[in-house]
Amino acid sequence: MDKYSLEQRIVRYGELVPCRTAFIDTHTPGSDQKENFTIIGAGVSESADQHVHIRDTPGFNIGAAGQPPGCTNSLHTHRTAEVFFVHKGTWRFFWGIDGKDGEFIATEGDLFNIPTDIFRGFENVGKEYGVIMAVLGGDDAGGGVIWAPQVIQTAKEHGLILAETGRLYDSKKGESLPEGVNPMPLLSEDELARFPVLTEQDVIPKYVARYLDMKAMGNKASVQVLGEKGLLKDKPGFEIDFLQAGQTNIGQPYSCQEHEIFMVHEGHWRIEVDGVSSVLAPGDTCAVPPNLIRNIKPSMSGSTGLFLIRSTDDEAGYTQHD
Repeated sequence: MDKYSLEQRIVRYGELVPCRTAFIDTHTPGSDQKENFTIIGAGVSESADQHVHIRDTPGFNIGAAGQPPGCTNSLHTHRTAEVFFVHKGTWRFFWGIDGKDGEFIATEGDLFNIPTDIFRGFENVGKEYGVIMAVLGGDDAGGGVIWAPQVIQTAKEHGLILAETGRLYDSKKGESLPEGVNPMPLLSEDELARFPVLTEQDVIPKYVARYLDMKAMGNKASVQVLGEKGLLKDKPGFEIDFLQAGQTNIGQPYSCQEHEIFMVHEGHWRIEVDGVSSVLAPGDTCAVPPNLIRNIKPSMSGSTGLFLIRSTDDEAGYTQHD
């Protein structure tokens, strides 16, 4: 791999291109300042304006959401896995058809493997602009977003109509549904009744990993945070490890038959792929294809933390829950 091709596989945090019209709540007060970032794969954006940094997928998608204080991402669900880790700020995650089944506050580095088949939303409750990184299961990210009925109804009041094709039409721009295309149908009462009700006691112990716990457990060896043998036991089509300075085998070259995505949370890391190296800073993402010799190690002193996402052969990227 030459230097040019390695740099093509790196998405720099400072070069992320936001989309401010990605979803149906773009005009909804309280949600109209969101920024959506698609880092790897097409993601689940409903807007043709969405910029995609690396289009090919390793069996999952990588994205991010940026929001100022007080800004909320409306209630929605996905057919496949959605895993977040907080990169900047303090966030409130909440879930349920009306968003009242449970909630918890996540701080920087915390990871949340949101169960499938529940509606979820999140709000920046910090004092500064915040960013959360997301891993979405499946190459096509499960076919898009399923919105709570009230979200679609409120969006229509503010000029946005979601078509059954998953495309947004903005009446404020003079757009309307094409002939023969229907609006996205609302979920019926019977369909809504089939969604499980999960409390905080159901969710937090099994689906939340705190960053300080990862740091404490990973002082000697890497920690599998999400996976069949992880702190959060799941098989969503990928697994996530936590790396930091001082762990056994950090800085040792190795080969892997799977796609690996390196996402830096803390510190600066030097990555080398087939003899070509570069430095990753906090917020940077690097995608390494299978069967290339790679090496990753901190390049500076100080606190470090990196999430390594590796593709697995689990079917379809669906999360599992009781």
